[in-house]
Amino acid sequence: MRITVLLPGPLREKAGGESRVEVEVAEPATLGAVLDVLADRYPALERRLRDEQAGLRRYVNFYVDGEECRRLDGAATVLRDAAEVHVIPSVAGG
Repeated sequence: MRITVLLPGPLREKAGGESRVEVEVAEPATLGAVLDVLADRYPALERRLRDEQAGLRRYVNFYVDGEECRRLDGAATVLRDAAEVHVIPSVAGG
């Protein structure tokens, strides 16, 4: 299955400058499987997306086809073929 991961500007430098990353995963594809592929390809990006126990970082939001994954099944969220995963880190400041 082919999944598209969309990365915002602050994370692109960790993924070779790419704003869109195509990921191939076996069925049934999950968000966690997609993140595993990204971790292998871009180790520096992995540290921004998941914590030391491979859990989703608290201040990073993952949207699967427009729906926030924590409202679904977190890293175990099953993805359809050609799904889009948007990664959106929280921004704070004043």
